[in-house]
Amino acid sequence: MTIHEPGRRLLHHIPLKFVQKKVTGHGGRAVAAGLSLTSMIDFLVVTVVFLLMTFSASGETPLNKNVRLPEAENTLDMIDAPMVAITGSAILVDGNPAGNTRAIEDSKRLQRIDDLFNILKGKREVWKQLHPGKDFPGVVVLQIDQEVQAVVVKSVFQTAAFSGYPNVSFMVNSAAKSGGSHGGGGE
Repeated sequence: MTIHEPGRRLLHHIPLKFVQKKVTGHGGRAVAAGLSLTSMIDFLVVTVVFLLMTFSASGETPLNKNVRLPEAENTLDMIDAPMVAITGSAILVDGNPAGNTRAIEDSKRLQRIDDLFNILKGKREVWKQLHPGKDFPGVVVLQIDQEVQAVVVKSVFQTAAFSGYPNVSFMVNSAAKSGGSHGGGGE
């Protein structure tokens, strides 16, 4: 056996390139990195639980705590339509501000509510673009406190009709019918 110069000799005799690179210290990181699935699974579980908690299969809409709905005996199930709510002096369309009732309450006259008109007209145009060739149903649901002045209700009703929503429904609580059965919230 011959005498060799002192130095690193471990595994030099193996003819594989990746072993030679590791032995000489020139090895790099692997191209395929390991992926920790635990955090990804945790994230997905939290997301699914959140969606299940917030999803409502019954079609119920959340009521504003400040709104006391009137009661009615003849009710229908909820439909998919823009929701116009009046809470205090604020008018909301699907939860977004759409005007104020102060001017109507002060003048005690029917008025077109311009912000509400523009928002409903925009929603109608979007619906027509998403459903070409179909007739626009023109349905809007009003969620109005029973204490709101009649002139405000009429103004909202009239503004909805002017903006292309002639079919106006009111959200009410179901009252007991003469048969004695109770129903859930409807329109």
